[in-house]
Amino acid sequence: MKIIYTARKVNLKDNFKERVEKKLGKFERIFGEDATANVTVTVHKNRQTVEVTIRDNGLVYRAEGSCDEMNEALDKVIDILGGLIRKNKTRLEKRIRSVAVESFIEENPVDVDIEEDEFDVAKTKSIPVKPLSVEEAILQMNMVGHKFFMFRNAHTDDINVVYCRNDGRYGLLIPDEE
Repeated sequence: MKIIYTARKVNLKDNFKERVEKKLGKFERIFGEDATANVTVTVHKNRQTVEVTIRDNGLVYRAEGSCDEMNEALDKVIDILGGLIRKNKTRLEKRIRSVAVESFIEENPVDVDIEEDEFDVAKTKSIPVKPLSVEEAILQMNMVGHKFFMFRNAHTDDINVVYCRNDGRYGLLIPDEE
């Protein structure tokens, strides 16, 4: 697994990078050799945030944790990633190495029972997708009070999604032919 580090308002020490490599090492047998892990560390005031995004075979696994200490935030993120893998075990077995998932779960037991829920679509809604600019779509999203809004981008003619991020800023999802 290839690991890419991004540091914002902080310098990463070698011992932290070694700790990341050790912690992510337990996921290596689950993901292929082409998997890429992006580790982003941000310091904002006295809060340290670690975000890990693993991309493998078109799947994206993402977790983020904030704590006073960088190592605590990393531990939190690793636990979240492990929980995501456990929770979605049956679905993941179809896409990634099933033997590796099974051995990971056996070697890393968790005290909490995680139910394997079925995805229950409670409601289906058809919406008109009007051509809008990104700014108009954000305005529409805010007007209806939603956290996201799907629209046809007037400039590219693609279906896009704008969403409200946890930090109060906005994000834009653009389809990628991969």
